Amino acid sequence: MALMFIFLHLLLLLYTCDFVRCLNVGINYGQIANNLPEAIQVVGLLESLRINRVKLYDSDPRVLKAFANTGVEFIIGISNEDVRKMKDASTAETWVIQHVSDHLSAGTRITSVTVGNEVLSGEDGVLMHDLVPAMQTVYEALVKVGLDKQIQVTTAHSVAILETSYPPTDGAFRRDIVGKYIDPLLKFHSKTGSSFLINVYPFFAYKDDPTSVSLDYVLFNPDKGITDPNSNLHYDNMLFAQIDSVHSAIERMGYKDIVVVVSETGWPSKGDSDEIGASLENAATYNGNLIQKIGMSDPVGTPMKPSAPIDVYLFALFNENMKPGPTSERNYGLLYPNRSSVYELPNEQKSNDHDDKILHYKYSSSSSPSVDWFFTIKVALFMPLVAFLLVTELQVELWRYI
Repeated sequence: MALMFIFLHLLLLLYTCDFVRCLNVGINYGQIANNLPEAIQVVGLLESLRINRVKLYDSDPRVLKAFANTGVEFIIGISNEDVRKMKDASTAETWVIQHVSDHLSAGTRITSVTVGNEVLSGEDGVLMHDLVPAMQTVYEALVKVGLDKQIQVTTAHSVAILETSYPPTDGAFRRDIVGKYIDPLLKFHSKTGSSFLINVYPFFAYKDDPTSVSLDYVLFNPDKGITDPNSNLHYDNMLFAQIDSVHSAIERMGYKDIVVVVSETGWPSKGDSDEIGASLENAATYNGNLIQKIGMSDPVGTPMKPSAPIDVYLFALFNENMKPGPTSERNYGLLYPNRSSVYELPNEQKSNDHDDKILHYKYSSSSSPSVDWFFTIKVALFMPLVAFLLVTELQVELWRYI
């Protein structure tokens, strides 16, 4: 029966990976709050969300230990405050051993390390100067332990690093940071094969100019969109246009091999009176339409790079009650700290083990028929093999008694 057992195990894996597959989006797991659930509880939440990619802003050992052997992939972070320390080779090597190697050995999957967050759109010149050297030293520490091919070193940026973003083909980095910081950074990305991370929020464009920016255009609703006069490419949503403006800015610097990842995007469910557009309805629409467009379909690319699937991390998993700034900053979460959903999203179901409404995504025939049919076809093709194995096993058992 050993052969049959192996086959049935493979069939179970086939079902798990193709029929009940994860969404094509990741999630930012911020923890600037004093009321969040324990990390072990978050493991179950992400299973019900069917999200298997998480971005942290630190390397919290409680989180990384809780997710050991779950298959969830992590981007972990080094804070802005610690960037300068990472220029020291000994410090970087110790950090890599404690925060990367040890967790990998324990079964936690780590794919990237971000060094700092939105450094080049800040005003700290010393920090900006230290960024690429720190990234290089962390990378060399990974090389030393043989993990440089497995784990990327990168950093996340705000769109404020762009001087021009419209039309997308005119995308260009700010002139004051190009020579000193952007060029060395892009050389590093090209040399190491790491991705360029960008935090993109169409919400801010709408909030700042609601009379000129179409709400439907930023929410992925049907809209006339825009056509880039230089390329004649049509855009039906702002997110894709902003991503392509980053592509253009990078290519303008002479680099065509650097992958762009959306490390943050989202919409606040609540805001101050002057934060136009921050509402429960708009947040549900933005994230819901984004999930429908990217997370619950075959991989899609932007008009400029249609064959390159977009890698997106939603912001954020929880509302974080201790974040400074306007009300919106504390209301980007898909979930409240009590684990109930802030608003409904596509194919949401109630969890059987929690009275509150928990986000749960299901691949129904209406949202992704190809998944159901693909699985059905594969099972149908496997059935003759099942029959053959059953007959073979039966013959073996009969011969034992002859």
